[in-house]
Amino acid sequence: MEKSQLSSDSRIRLPSGKDAGLADVLAFCYGLSETDVQVLLALMRGEAKGTEEMEEELKLSKASINRSLNKLLEMEFVMRIKETGNKAGRPRYLYRAKDYSMLRGKMLEDIRACSSAMADLVERVLKSCSPSQG
Repeated sequence: MEKSQLSSDSRIRLPSGKDAGLADVLAFCYGLSETDVQVLLALMRGEAKGTEEMEEELKLSKASINRSLNKLLEMEFVMRIKETGNKAGRPRYLYRAKDYSMLRGKMLEDIRACSSAMADLVERVLKSCSPSQG
């Protein structure tokens, strides 16, 4: 998936006039980079994949993919599976996104909580700036 493909997905218009896509929302709420989002979406679209398959599909370096995978593993958005049948040398791992329904539910819940926390912050700060009534 090319960078422009991710960026041109469904977008929303913000009050500032700027537009935002999924990568922008996930970057804000979770600190994910566009590369992290590309890796996550690639893993959500199919079977478990190794880093080599992701390098080929996403046209990204192994180092970039590994950084993203480590972040996504830490956040529990993806899981690592030891490939069976590989007896010689270092073990090979495959990666797969967690269950779609679980991921969707978690992201929506977190985004709603993030939005609510931002609204509360605006309310508290603006209230403290308001001239006293009386």
